[in-house]
Amino acid sequence: MILPRRMKFVEFTVLKNDIDDVLEYLGKKAAIQFPEAEDKVNNTNVAHIKDIIERLRNAAEFLSVKIPSEFDENVSVPGKDDEEMVQKLCSSIESLKENEIKTIHEKKHVHETIREAKAFSKMNVAFSDFEHLSYLTLRLGRLDPKSIPALRETLGERAVIIPLEASGNRVLAASSKKGRFALDSQLKKASFEPIKVPEDYRGVPAEMMKSLNEQYAGIEKKLDKIRKEKEQFRKLGSVKITRLISSWHTALIIEGIKARFTTTESMYHFSGWTPADTANEIAKDLSELTYGRIAIRSYSPDEVPSIKSGKEKVPVALKHNAFVKGFESVVFSYGAPLYGTIDPTPLVAFFFTLMFGIMFGDAGQGAVLLFTGLLIKKGNKKLKAFSKYSTPLVSVGISSMIMGLLAGSVFTNEHLLVAVTRAITAAVTGHPMDRILHILPMAGEGGSITKLFYFFGFTVGIGVVINSLGLIINIFNRCTLKKYEAAFFSKTGLAGLFMFWYAISIALRLLFGAGSFQWFDFIGLLLPVFCIFFGPVIWRIIAKKKPVLENGMMVFIMEGFVEVLETVSTYISNTVSFLRVGAFALAHAVFSFIIFYFTDELAGSGIAGAFSAALIMIAGNIIIIALEGLIVAIQVIRLQYYEFFNKFFVETGVEFAPFQFKTQKM
Repeated sequence: MILPRRMKFVEFTVLKNDIDDVLEYLGKKAAIQFPEAEDKVNNTNVAHIKDIIERLRNAAEFLSVKIPSEFDENVSVPGKDDEEMVQKLCSSIESLKENEIKTIHEKKHVHETIREAKAFSKMNVAFSDFEHLSYLTLRLGRLDPKSIPALRETLGERAVIIPLEASGNRVLAASSKKGRFALDSQLKKASFEPIKVPEDYRGVPAEMMKSLNEQYAGIEKKLDKIRKEKEQFRKLGSVKITRLISSWHTALIIEGIKARFTTTESMYHFSGWTPADTANEIAKDLSELTYGRIAIRSYSPDEVPSIKSGKEKVPVALKHNAFVKGFESVVFSYGAPLYGTIDPTPLVAFFFTLMFGIMFGDAGQGAVLLFTGLLIKKGNKKLKAFSKYSTPLVSVGISSMIMGLLAGSVFTNEHLLVAVTRAITAAVTGHPMDRILHILPMAGEGGSITKLFYFFGFTVGIGVVINSLGLIINIFNRCTLKKYEAAFFSKTGLAGLFMFWYAISIALRLLFGAGSFQWFDFIGLLLPVFCIFFGPVIWRIIAKKKPVLENGMMVFIMEGFVEVLETVSTYISNTVSFLRVGAFALAHAVFSFIIFYFTDELAGSGIAGAFSAALIMIAGNIIIIALEGLIVAIQVIRLQYYEFFNKFFVETGVEFAPFQFKTQKM
């Protein structure tokens, strides 16, 4: 398309019961851009949704379930069943988590007790003296077995209660020094009766060690059971948890959008921009979705007050095929075109591909770029992050391969394509040639320098075409925006274009000996210069503006002189700048020849020479593809920015950024 897509400003009035379904549809459709506004943070629904998401995330972390970085467009807004499912699922997982934490702490405490008990079990020390030798506080006595569970619950990890017999009431309580006061207090409440150990009793009671080991083994079994339950939850609940998190993130986004809208007790009112070719489809789908319970009204941009007053710009939406779409990022990195002006993306795509191929001509290296682009396009999720580079890589790869076939170079090797080139040139021209295009001047070939100059002339010709197209686009855009002074009398307007073309025609006439500089050439050059110099005055006279000299005579003369001088220097530099295309093509050919020369010389020097030749060829091609490929890409972008975009990108527009779910980060 030459122009961006036509846009419509659409207003919606929706019942509160339907708003979530409407926004879900619009988010998946990705066709509405809402006006910029700050989200309200005092929304109780938002807080509730965030709590649910936090619970789900904690559950996922506990189960080691990996949460994707973004969710796709197939996600749906959660319903009542989903909230019940979250409550049930998270409660079960949280209970399991709490049980695991409690059991792990219990295991740790019992393990410390066993370690301390073992340390003193073989010591010839009275049992009554352990309190003075160990960190442990030991209490031996009788306790009602029914009170043991409650006592353990109260003490938690501060103490261990160990039954010393299966059916009796004798127990041993152990705690750290720090916890002995809490232990004694709780034991007293539980009617604990201390048992006096004989003074000559040595070591740790065997019953205590046995009970401790049995308790530790029981805790291990309990933990093993928890691990199995955890694994079962992970297997059965990972997909469910991921879907629920995605679903509630969708709800969170919708709540954030709803906070911007005007609302009453029963309705929401909102508006946004959409491409005109989708407006009818959206209206039809939403009418069916809400069973007619929606009011939609659309306006042309010139009917919107904020657009008419200049306070707001119409967002720009572009519609391209796969090839051109791959180069949208080059255009938008400089700026979005204004609504209603020419879309330069197709021209950028064509000339980017052309100039890259000229500067990077090698069939083998181009094939590497081509297959890299295809790999990114068809690759896994990690490569999808570079998906916007896939189409440009495929395009410049094909262009480089074509240029490489013309120059007869495959991974810097100049012999592999000779037979093919001879067959093609013999069939087409009747004169077989080793290569179709000679970029690098070779000794013994008298005409090779002339061919090189022709090649540089061709690259300058590309510059003339690109500069001319930039000027034509600017003239059209200025007329569309009703800025006629800039369209006709500026250096990038009709006067500048006429001067540029006439200067090029004189240069071509002199270059090819078709004539000399004539008297009428002065008129042809001075007329556009006159228009540029006196343009502001001429336009103020035509527009009947006063005073004619807005800022006085001296300012007018200075501005006119600078404008003419800048026009001449700009067009010379903009045109000569495209010699760099030929220069980089020549540099690429020289670098390739050096690598080929060394590999060719070393290849016939035995096994060591062949091995060295292979290393040089591989390393050289890697350097060319990685380093020179990057440099060439930068040069092409530079030429697009400074020699093309600055002709007409004097004011940038706003890129169409529709509301959608797919790119929302979780």
